[in-house]
Amino acid sequence: MIRFLQQDNRITKILFAVIIGFAVVTMVITLVPGIFDSAGGNDATVFATVRDRGFLGRLGVGSTPVTVAQVNQLAARQLQQQRLPEFLLPYMSQRAGQILVQRQILKHEADRLNLQVTDEDLRNELQTGPFAQYLFPGGKYIGDDAYMNFVQNFFQTSRADFETQIKSDMELQRLQSLITGGVTVSDNAVREAYRTQGTKVKFDYALISADSLGKTINPTDAELEKFFKDNAAKYATAMPETRKIEYVSFDASNLPGGKPQISDADIQAYYNQHQAQYQVKEQVKVRHILIAVPQGADAKTDQAAKAKADDLLKQIKNGGNFADLASKNSDDPGSKAQGGELGWLDRGRTVPEFDKTAFSLAAGQTSDVIKTQFGYHILQVEEKKTAHVRPLAEVRSEIVPILEQQRTGAAEQTFASALAADVKKNGFDKAAAARGLHVVTTDYVAKDGVISGLADGSALLTQAFTVVKGADPASVSTGDGFAVFQVLDIKAAHAPAFAEYKEHIASDYREQQVPLLLNTQINKLADRAKVLNDLKKAAAEMNIPLKSSELVGREAQVPEIGAMTGPASVAFALNKGGISNAINLGRSGVVLSVTDKQEPTAEDIAKNFDQTREQLLNDQREQLFRVYVGNVTKKYEESGSVRYSKKPATPPLPTGGN
Repeated sequence: MIRFLQQDNRITKILFAVIIGFAVVTMVITLVPGIFDSAGGNDATVFATVRDRGFLGRLGVGSTPVTVAQVNQLAARQLQQQRLPEFLLPYMSQRAGQILVQRQILKHEADRLNLQVTDEDLRNELQTGPFAQYLFPGGKYIGDDAYMNFVQNFFQTSRADFETQIKSDMELQRLQSLITGGVTVSDNAVREAYRTQGTKVKFDYALISADSLGKTINPTDAELEKFFKDNAAKYATAMPETRKIEYVSFDASNLPGGKPQISDADIQAYYNQHQAQYQVKEQVKVRHILIAVPQGADAKTDQAAKAKADDLLKQIKNGGNFADLASKNSDDPGSKAQGGELGWLDRGRTVPEFDKTAFSLAAGQTSDVIKTQFGYHILQVEEKKTAHVRPLAEVRSEIVPILEQQRTGAAEQTFASALAADVKKNGFDKAAAARGLHVVTTDYVAKDGVISGLADGSALLTQAFTVVKGADPASVSTGDGFAVFQVLDIKAAHAPAFAEYKEHIASDYREQQVPLLLNTQINKLADRAKVLNDLKKAAAEMNIPLKSSELVGREAQVPEIGAMTGPASVAFALNKGGISNAINLGRSGVVLSVTDKQEPTAEDIAKNFDQTREQLLNDQREQLFRVYVGNVTKKYEESGSVRYSKKPATPPLPTGGN
């Protein structure tokens, strides 16, 4: 809604592309499988130390530490940027450690090759590189104070550290350019690459699915019994452990004295202790009109935008409708359709010039024309809210349910503890009867089973499967109350009887047979289609439906086949009328027959020649640099020039439990 006003997210992209230096390092970190095999001391603050491979390095001169703080900071930033769950932090930390260690290795190599970046080089980069639009808009320096604010606001670092990091990235880019500078590709290779990329095909295809084949497999009892016997180990614990449980449950209605009551004094005390939660920030409700000025625009363009904004302001002052003028003229696509409406804004949410103006106006006022990095704005303040604490009368209805839940939960826990102690002393029947409760004994139930008498029996089952038979009664939450339970009996996991498990065995038997049958059938189809030189006839003989694709390129998806970058990509290597070999897609198999093939014209190739050449060059540069980084890292490792303070653990990644 206010994308034009919020702090520019392009800076965040530059942060990850330039400041962190991913372009140089991330692509090669997987090439060094032994990167953590050497363990050194146990300094908790230093993750690793990289030193020169020469004589001075062996004396400890030129050593560079990679700190644990740096690793953790980069890992957290990667996690946030990629929107990954918190449990992946250990794996991101390992990755971050690899990145930072390899950066230091490359920095040492760049220094050895005298590729250092001077202060003059840095100044030129800031004036002409990705940050120029922010630090030198229109070629004019924003000033030291604004520069330091920019660095602090967007990168949470000092100017000195920011410039050190920029220099480091520039040096690594020089190293990469030096290593890959000799990469070339021939014109013929470019033309062939685009011909391959741009070719499109249309084809008929006959598909056999594993599911349909499974229905044709009907084993006899004798075959199933043999399969059951041959796979005895597989079925040894097919019947899971089950437990018989005795329990008594209750909710708030069973508490002595009933549900706890909340007094006015309780509400007042809670309100006094949690006033920060009811603090309302200063806010302003604003409309605006933006006349955009592109970054780096010349003076003529800027003046034209200013003149248009001035004219709109004049119309507004002469009685023009602000919302109508915004809808017709504003260059902010996020708000123009709503008449420039931005809604309620907190202080500091927008760029400084806009923020200062919005909060300085009174409700109903319209601003003069102001300029931000996005262009010229006219603001109209609709309403304002001063910072204040919401009164107790307004939040009372929010506090009461919180206190009721807290008091009821505490009372239920106390009641559950007393009930468990009574059950242990006098048994379930007597303890339950004394409180007007009912005792329930379950059938044998598995850990992932259901206890029908409870709103949520999952916690009870989880806890019940951690205790031994006859353990002391324990209490557990049930969603709408508590239960006190005891495990009466346990049946260990065991092999099922053939008769009771026959359906599962038949399903397993089919799953085992399907891959072989699928492979046999698709090969039979392919062979027959080639003998007849006609996929349609072969498919008809085997009673397999024939389908047709659209004219598709390599990036397309075809129903039931999937991405054309996968096994079905063989279609692009066939001539028109050609029939493929059997293609196994895992849960299905397919045979293709190309009915049309269109290759790029000479004009298409010429039009895309430069772009294709650059793509090929980048691919080859990346491959060459991968090899270089792998080799140089190996040399540093073997020479002992990389030492880790602590060898990090590599726990297995969680799976879906297949």
